[in-house]
Amino acid sequence: MKKLPLKFYQHKDVLHIARQLLGKIVVTNIDGIFTSGRIVETEAYVALTDKASHSFNGKRTARNEHMYAPAGTAYVYICYGMHQMLNVVTNSKNIPDAVLIRAVEPLLGIDDMLKRTGKVKLDNTLTKGPGNVGKALGINKSHSGLLLLDDMISIYEDKASKLSDDQIGASKRIGVESAGADALLPYRFYIRGNKYVSARPVR
Repeated sequence: MKKLPLKFYQHKDVLHIARQLLGKIVVTNIDGIFTSGRIVETEAYVALTDKASHSFNGKRTARNEHMYAPAGTAYVYICYGMHQMLNVVTNSKNIPDAVLIRAVEPLLGIDDMLKRTGKVKLDNTLTKGPGNVGKALGINKSHSGLLLLDDMISIYEDKASKLSDDQIGASKRIGVESAGADALLPYRFYIRGNKYVSARPVR
């Protein structure tokens, strides 16, 4: 497998990137512990105009500063004071498009993922939902700003898992009801039938 090149993240259409990230492998090397998972669910957030995005209307704070970083940067934020959620920054510097990694299918280091999450055995809740993804992969707010071309958090192409269009589903995003009409936009993408996909039933 090869790491995704910088040009992958520099694509101008964040929706395209959110779809293309499905099937890719996210790998972490945290304190010498390697874990990985296949990305099975993503959500796209469009720079400046998307009311569900942290960057809506050009909002720029210490919390979301890494959204304005160059493409290929990790943006990690804390939700509800506890969930550490991994986002992939795309497009160009100062254009804060981002993709939330909502769910992965665990591959490498499952025993370590179980320890991190306090679970006794593997089931589909281990890496289902973005908070569980962050916890299982050992990702936290201190990793925000890292380049995904480095080795602590990186994403790899897996040509053996190339997906056809009919394997990919799309829906409105989850938990962004306050965004009004933008909450209904079909910016959530997932691999149909995968048991690690979060929330509502998936066909």
